[in-house]
Amino acid sequence: MGKKILIIEDEAELVNLIELRLKAANFDVIAAYDGEEGLKKAQGDKPDLILLDIIMPKIDGLVLCRRLKDDPETSKIPVIIVTASGGKNLQQESRDAGADDLVIKPFEAEDLLSKINSLLKV
Repeated sequence: MGKKILIIEDEAELVNLIELRLKAANFDVIAAYDGEEGLKKAQGDKPDLILLDIIMPKIDGLVLCRRLKDDPETSKIPVIIVTASGGKNLQQESRDAGADDLVIKPFEAEDLLSKINSLLKV
């Protein structure tokens, strides 16, 4: 059984693509399609790492990241923000929210895997 990764992303096609790539790299994958569902799964499933979009229904990704990092139950879970939203302050906003890394869409699967492996020390 591999490390568990939670993908919180509202685009089902992108979730499927990332899931296929992660499963090929021997990760277990859980998906949530909005911020509220993502918060519940993070608290209940205790993933080893979270991939988090910013622009989502119900709870914005940066708000969700802050909530996860403020909660003792989920504060130690590494979070990688994966977003197409490219403001010039995005790197700083992500860090301020507690994210461990940032990946801008579109991205290369190998880059994402490299960041995941680095954070999980695989």
